[in-house]
Amino acid sequence: MPRSYRFVADDAYYHILSRGNNKKRIFEEEKDYEQFLEIMKLYFKSAGIEVIHYALMTNHYHLIVKIKDAAGLKKALQQLNQGYGRYHRKMYGGVGYFWQGRYKSFLIESGRYLLECGIYIELNPVRAGIVAKPEDYQWSSYQLYGEGKENKIITVSPEYEGLSETKEGRIQMYREMLKYRFEEKRKLDRYFKTGVYGSGEFEEKLKGKGLAGLWSHSGRPKKPEARRGVKED
Repeated sequence: MPRSYRFVADDAYYHILSRGNNKKRIFEEEKDYEQFLEIMKLYFKSAGIEVIHYALMTNHYHLIVKIKDAAGLKKALQQLNQGYGRYHRKMYGGVGYFWQGRYKSFLIESGRYLLECGIYIELNPVRAGIVAKPEDYQWSSYQLYGEGKENKIITVSPEYEGLSETKEGRIQMYREMLKYRFEEKRKLDRYFKTGVYGSGEFEEKLKGKGLAGLWSHSGRPKKPEARRGVKED
């Protein structure tokens, strides 16, 4: 099985990615997106996990979170995926695996790297051709950062707060940054291969602390847990 290299650290920022099995839809109606966010809020709050950015796509989701400890993140994501998987099966039926293997996690350096990664995931609906502009997509954190709309799920990025002293200034700066990133068409290929998005110094610092990455299979786990017909990690 192909494997990916994954760093594990406490008190850190992570990009989380999880897909529906065989890239099948995980959200059918608006109420499904809402239910996912409610389940996420429940389990993340108990684990002390802060959601900084997110984008819920039709067959996968992206989250950028700040965690206290890696073990708490793993447990909360298992609870989220299992809980939402059960909800979806109850509503729409189906058998077999709901999620495509394990979730993927990538460690993010704070500062500009955190903002860049947030912008990257908020542009996903545009890159996928779902909408022409990020403000037209309801199910992402761009509604807060680029439009100024209230979102009780999100803990606002400290880097975003530092863009300007005023709300209007922060929104304008963020929109300009997003436009630049979209026109640049920057890809984060190396980041997805190494499991770290940040400077070379950041990666070396992790290694220096003894935080050698963990190998994780991208394929199916050998002994998946099955609950109420939902097989998932």
